[in-house]
Amino acid sequence: MTPQRLRIAAIPADGIGQEVTAAGQKVLDAVAKNSDGAIAFEWTEFPWGSDYYAEHGVMMADDGLDQLRDFDAIYFGAVGWPSVPDHISLWGLRLAICQGFDQWANVRPVHFLPGVTSPLRKADDTKLEWIVVRENSEGEYAGLGGRNLGARGHGGEVAVQSSLFTEVGCERIIRFAFDIARTRDRRKLSSVTKSNAQQYGMVLWDDVFKRVAKDYPDVETESVLVDAMAAKFVLKPEELSVVVASNLNADILSDLGSALAGSLGLASSANYNPERRFPSMFEPVHGSAPDIAGQGISNPIGAIASAGLMLEHFGLTAEAENLARAIRATTAAGVLPRDLGGSATTDEVTDAVIEFLNNGSLNGEQYDHNRDLSHSSTAG
Repeated sequence: MTPQRLRIAAIPADGIGQEVTAAGQKVLDAVAKNSDGAIAFEWTEFPWGSDYYAEHGVMMADDGLDQLRDFDAIYFGAVGWPSVPDHISLWGLRLAICQGFDQWANVRPVHFLPGVTSPLRKADDTKLEWIVVRENSEGEYAGLGGRNLGARGHGGEVAVQSSLFTEVGCERIIRFAFDIARTRDRRKLSSVTKSNAQQYGMVLWDDVFKRVAKDYPDVETESVLVDAMAAKFVLKPEELSVVVASNLNADILSDLGSALAGSLGLASSANYNPERRFPSMFEPVHGSAPDIAGQGISNPIGAIASAGLMLEHFGLTAEAENLARAIRATTAAGVLPRDLGGSATTDEVTDAVIEFLNNGSLNGEQYDHNRDLSHSSTAG
């Protein structure tokens, strides 16, 4: 048998990113071991991040994109450290990769796991699970603008930050979200803007959404202002299936969703280049957490679930479903890190996932139906 060799670029970067990417690599290597030679992961680690910046004055090598271009995927940890301004660390590494490789579709599932306490009372007896689809290439994070007139002296400088909305950018992410909605038990897509106040770019988004919706008559639709959607996340989350929004709005809403599920440590994500002209990138979204870095207590579930999205992206659907069941079995068994109210270390959570993964006898039906949620297909 010729194995499916998958070349993965690992960029642990900063803080707990180092710990959770190591956990995810360990889990994916266990997936490969269980494949009887059908899958093989080849890892190459890159030392980019805030330490690299301290030594070289840049967050990654000048030819970093060229070095990454031929990999099958990128596995990213977290970026940010107190010694480097956040806008430098983010734009110098993560956003440089996302924009450089046109990873225009960001997918962030919101899963409510068994054994994890949610601040939502509805989560105790209601099946809750949805997907946030984020436009990942333009919008509020287009990076257009500047600071000027600093010579006026203190208080005289001005800053201009422009959002960019293009018809092409709006249409491709909206169609991407509609296609995901068609795979769901409830075929519903919620579009989120603030078009009552932002009357140009977001009205363009609304217009494109209405036009594209005509091509998907089988999908229920709604258009919701972002403040109303934030309220809906809390008050009526059972009405959600797929939510599509601009770069900033989806960034905020997806973090809210993960917090409602129990912790940002659960949050997985994929940055897709759906045309596969460039490698896609998979990462947890919890940040670098300098306050707990190096203590071995970080939550690896978001990074491990992101590895599951990577498996789906490679067409390894069965392996992704097995991994999702192993994560649910781990939390259901009470193996919880500190941010979820437990005491398990990073290694203990990781080892538990691998143990359930190796079990081979997992059955999702053994858990409460309202809390044991099936893994959603989000492959790009």
